[in-house]
Amino acid sequence: MQIEVLKSKIHRVHVTESNLDYVGSITIDKALMEAANLIAGEKVQIVDNNNGERFETYVIEGAAGSGCICINGAAARRVAVGDVVIIMSYALMEFEEAKQFRPSVVFPDTATNRLLPQEPSIIEKR
Repeated sequence: MQIEVLKSKIHRVHVTESNLDYVGSITIDKALMEAANLIAGEKVQIVDNNNGERFETYVIEGAAGSGCICINGAAARRVAVGDVVIIMSYALMEFEEAKQFRPSVVFPDTATNRLLPQEPSIIEKR
């Protein structure tokens, strides 16, 4: 039996841009993507803490260290620049494997969306 479990999470970043006239997706700072073990094209769920919206899209790589979190396409109507969001991806795995798996969870600086250099921003990465 396979179950779906949390694979990656970027916790509480703010939306820096919203671009309605784009094909779709979310652009994420490459450094955040790497820390959270996300890749370009990966499906993610976005949860907006300001208005309760939840939606799915795919990841586009943004400039490393930029702090960029840009919601593109139709989903841009569901968020506002400055909203705080949580970005999550999930993986299918065997039940026994899932018991041992630890997701990559990142807590960036809430003001800049950047990794904190002086203290660990990654809780656990596998």
